[in-house]
Amino acid sequence: MKRLVFLQFFFFVVLTSGAQLTQKDYQRADSVSEFQRMILHDVLDLQWIENTHILWYKTRTLDEGIKFYLIDADKQDRRDAFDHDRLAHCIEQRVKIKVSKDNLPLRNLRFSNDLSNLTFEQKDTLWRCHLSDDYRLEALHPVEKRMRRSYWGEMRNELGNRPVISPDGKTEAFIRDYNVFVRDLKNQTTTQLSFDGSAGDYYSSFIVWSPDSRYLTTNKVRPNEKRYIHFVESAPADQLQPRLHKLEYLKPGDALPIYRPSLFNVEKGIQINVDTRPFENQYSISHVKWDSDSQAFTFEFNQRGHQVYQVVRVEAQTGKIQIIVDERSDTFIDYSGKHFRYDVENTGEIIWASERDGWNHLYLIDGETGKIKNQITKGNWVVRGVEHIDEQNRIIIFKGSGRNKDEDPYFVHYYRVGFDGKGLIDLTPEKRNHEAKFSGDYSYFIDTYSTVNIPPVSVLRNAADGARLMTLEEADISLLEKHGWIAPEPFVAKGRDGKTDIWGNIYRPTTFDPTRSYPIIEYIYAGPQSSFVQKNFSAYVPPFSGLAELGFIIVQIDGMGTSNRSKAFHDVCYRNLKDAGFPDRIRWIKAAAEQYSYMDTTRVGIFGSSAGGQNAMAGVLFHPDFYDAAVASCGCHDNRMDKMWWNEQWMGYPVGPHYAASSNVENAHLLQGDLLLIVGEIDDNVDPASTMQVANALIKAGKEFELVVLPGVGHTLGGAYGERKRRDFFVRTLLHESTPLWNERSLNR
Repeated sequence: MKRLVFLQFFFFVVLTSGAQLTQKDYQRADSVSEFQRMILHDVLDLQWIENTHILWYKTRTLDEGIKFYLIDADKQDRRDAFDHDRLAHCIEQRVKIKVSKDNLPLRNLRFSNDLSNLTFEQKDTLWRCHLSDDYRLEALHPVEKRMRRSYWGEMRNELGNRPVISPDGKTEAFIRDYNVFVRDLKNQTTTQLSFDGSAGDYYSSFIVWSPDSRYLTTNKVRPNEKRYIHFVESAPADQLQPRLHKLEYLKPGDALPIYRPSLFNVEKGIQINVDTRPFENQYSISHVKWDSDSQAFTFEFNQRGHQVYQVVRVEAQTGKIQIIVDERSDTFIDYSGKHFRYDVENTGEIIWASERDGWNHLYLIDGETGKIKNQITKGNWVVRGVEHIDEQNRIIIFKGSGRNKDEDPYFVHYYRVGFDGKGLIDLTPEKRNHEAKFSGDYSYFIDTYSTVNIPPVSVLRNAADGARLMTLEEADISLLEKHGWIAPEPFVAKGRDGKTDIWGNIYRPTTFDPTRSYPIIEYIYAGPQSSFVQKNFSAYVPPFSGLAELGFIIVQIDGMGTSNRSKAFHDVCYRNLKDAGFPDRIRWIKAAAEQYSYMDTTRVGIFGSSAGGQNAMAGVLFHPDFYDAAVASCGCHDNRMDKMWWNEQWMGYPVGPHYAASSNVENAHLLQGDLLLIVGEIDDNVDPASTMQVANALIKAGKEFELVVLPGVGHTLGGAYGERKRRDFFVRTLLHESTPLWNERSLNR
């Protein structure tokens, strides 16, 4: 409560400050980050307790701070999760830290199934509180340090796997001298199964046994020439001298390793010939899986260029190949975002996601013949993901959007449908965006629904029919509104074809005055892998909430070429990433400005990061008659310079003139208006050389621009310093105001 009183005073002070742009104005812009803490009775975190119908959640209250509750779904009962006072006292006494009962530091909270104890992390230690034993607190063991995520670009070592033991436990398979061997674990006799492996053409140690232990399969691998990116960490924390980094990083057009599925009859000690020549023009061979009866195995073939994607069945006795699923597209198959396959064990059926009818839907396929038994979902809407498959009752629970004609087509709903496509039920009927968290057995789920301008409601539902059983919380934003927060406005306008609805949001500052004229800044990310406009309620959006406070209208738009609409909507990006939906975005902004005269289309800025960095710079290269200023952070400025998987997915293979046509480097001479480039020097996602090459092209073309290189920083929008530079840039170029004197000693000048 004391914190909220302080915030009330703080916001009164900063919101009544003068209009002159000073460091205090920037502090005010930063202060809106506290808005998120002013939402009361929102579900902040929740977790079902394993193997139960009980969950815990926490919420923020006005009088009691952060409260933890238990919900018994069967009884539809809510109670305090524990005595907050007692637990706070025990933590203070045992852990030796200052604790407030209204903000308990319970990191990674877990309850036991019988609710007799809970565990949490604090001071690098896992603690257990025995709730049934006078809240006795014991230190269990040090918390294991989180393992650093493996580097995404590093190919696995195909020879580095350990021996693989057969399902019956009698035999192990391994690679020796590049060939496949098996060893009888009882008598230790070794049998060589292949004889043609070599250093440049070897068998992979990632071996897959048949369930009956009679067969095994692996890939024969012809390795590729590796590509590396190099960059210098100029100011490492642990040494004076710079550090050189070298990382695997395949780029579009590079050679790939070739994987050829190989089959062995272990019982007879022989290799069975498999004709894999049709699959050599490959991007990948993946998802190797044996049938439960060991009669065949399947693999998935993704052809280079992503226009053919197949599920291939290989008979165990003969090695005969059969194409079970054959996906083809004149543009691309979105394997990276829409791939879904589920093998129904007892029937041999496959549940498969496909855009073959122009929309992403589910199909039931005969796993032996490849015949489509029926289309499970259909219509001018999309399946967004499968949550659960109940084989026994032949029921699917999935996410979908766009099915309701009178609402935002991006709103996610949860549905239940039979394998036969019958009995489709919308489990979440409210016309808002839904997020569900299911119990372990999928009997119940918590449904939290909201929009960008309607606060969230969290309810308990029955997963069988979506029946609303009880309300957990309804968010209260009265305190938020008291401090000047203005809800974003969803806005719809027609796209380039004059028919298709384009959806976006308009964000206004807390000091908004409709009699003023405001520059417009678009926050852009046009990556084709998804859609990106905010749909859930949030009082603070880090990339731009603070920026708006300096006197800008911020917009965010999903134009054509992004995902989660029709296949035709998505295909606009194909071999044409420079499009980035700009014809739709510009029409949308102009339509908004026609409705709201305070939006000034003579002063338009744009910024983004990664693909959004490429998009932002493209705005002032290809549409300088509309966009006046751009900030591009860690941009993928030439798709030939960026990672293979992302760029070949949308730009295709082989690399042709269309890559150069979309390149900001090749088109740098077209720059009009103002440009700020930001890059982290050790970015391992987008090669930082991409930014340096576009800078080089701009210099050669005699263009003026600004460049900020962030030492020791990876893939980023810019961090705190980059944010300040971005604000300064737009204040100068769009507001035409001078920026604060940051090196003055006094922060109050």
